[in-house]
Amino acid sequence: MALAIKIFQRNLSTSSICYGKKNFRKFLLYNKAGTRAFKKQQTIKPHPLIPIDKRGVRDVGYRVDDRFIEVPEMIPELIVPNLEGCKLKPYVSYQAVNISQSEFTSKDLFDAVYSPKIVSDFQAGKLDENGNPLKPNENELLTPEEAKNRALKTGSDIFTQKLEQPEEKYRNYVV
Repeated sequence: MALAIKIFQRNLSTSSICYGKKNFRKFLLYNKAGTRAFKKQQTIKPHPLIPIDKRGVRDVGYRVDDRFIEVPEMIPELIVPNLEGCKLKPYVSYQAVNISQSEFTSKDLFDAVYSPKIVSDFQAGKLDENGNPLKPNENELLTPEEAKNRALKTGSDIFTQKLEQPEEKYRNYVV
């Protein structure tokens, strides 16, 4: 019986596939990488193909030839409120009681905004046979396009005015 034996053989090549050419675009030389001479050359006259990593810090000016011109409007200004007399603490204690709220659904929004008016109109008999109000307010007179345009305006927020919560006796009221 003949036995086939496969012999593994290693090849050794003295020439590179790239033939001495190197792709330096893969080796990113940021500020901390490179020799001291490279870093000094980058600060004096940066190479256009090697980016200088600013690590998220924005420039506060611009370069003209070898000079850096600082623009005061580009310097960030931190506006911090005065917290004197504030009784709130800057952290939340781990001993604080967890508060869990249910998801704010469209039914909750309807109950908060529309149901008090509908219930009061129904009890006062101000609805016609189709359930439409006899004396609609300005929001009820809007067409769908007008309502959408008004909702998309800047600064239009349904919660800017303080809305009263519907009374508990109207919560489970079915029309």
